[in-house]
Amino acid sequence: MPRIVVDVMPKPEILDPQGKAIVGALPRLGFTAFSGVRQGKRFELTVEGPVTDQILEQAREAAATMLSNPVIEDVVNVEVLDETAAAAAEDVAAPTEAE
Repeated sequence: MPRIVVDVMPKPEILDPQGKAIVGALPRLGFTAFSGVRQGKRFELTVEGPVTDQILEQAREAAATMLSNPVIEDVVNVEVLDETAAAAAEDVAAPTEAE
């Protein structure tokens, strides 16, 4: 089934304490290439049948009115997740037998 992905991030002027905690922990874990982190939210909306322009517009409206708080967050992405990307994401998320 097709999925629509909605990514929401805090507005740049909003403090991000989770991002600050992560950026502080990264060097202690050996990840020294990163100077900043902002943590956001990702929603995956499953659709029965094909994703039409009307359904995509409904997803954008839901993102702007319900999935985000427009006072402190920006909707940065609303897109259809293609099957190839979905399979790759599931492969990354699934633990391997070696773990």
